[in-house]
Amino acid sequence: MDITKFRKVLVLAPHTDDGELGAGGTVSKLIESGSEVYYAAFSTAEQSVPDGFPKDILKTEVKNATIRLGIKPDHLLIYNYEVRKLNYVRQEILEELIRLRKQIAPDLILLPSLNDIHQDHTTVAQEGLRAFKQKTILGYELIWNNLTFSTSCFVQLKEDHIRKKCDALKAYASQQHRDYISEEFVTSLARARGVQIGCQYAEAFEVIRLIF
Repeated sequence: MDITKFRKVLVLAPHTDDGELGAGGTVSKLIESGSEVYYAAFSTAEQSVPDGFPKDILKTEVKNATIRLGIKPDHLLIYNYEVRKLNYVRQEILEELIRLRKQIAPDLILLPSLNDIHQDHTTVAQEGLRAFKQKTILGYELIWNNLTFSTSCFVQLKEDHIRKKCDALKAYASQQHRDYISEEFVTSLARARGVQIGCQYAEAFEVIRLIF
């Protein structure tokens, strides 16, 4: 299967930066191939913003990050659900996902792994599966939240795709204190996944739903 054959792709990010961390290289590859990529971020995590930054800084940062990946500004959807409380509004999120399904009609959905233990990630993964169960769904890897992760799908990437992923993550000035956002970590993980399939770089995904 060639992932670039998917023409409309929807990335579901519980928080700003999750989509770039889990699938930034793949998004870069898809856009390069001409796919339309939409990105929905459900929380700007205002309650978790470090001291010294405006509370709405992540809204600005996700706009800059997704532009760096090549996502069109009007393909970015930002919601303001409260961080760590998405499970309290899961029905609202499901209804919004169904609206996006009708409005965008994506043929590929990228969302957190169903084995991700963060409460917000779990909510988006589960409601995403409910909303898009008739579409191809791949679960992206955030290894610091995954107790288990089935590497049942790999996307081969070039150095330029990883460079764009790292460049997008650098747009998150407020998150640079996190180890997993560093260029060294991101590149090392991509190299490790590449070694598994005999190429220079790759991102791994769980196959949740595969429809030809």
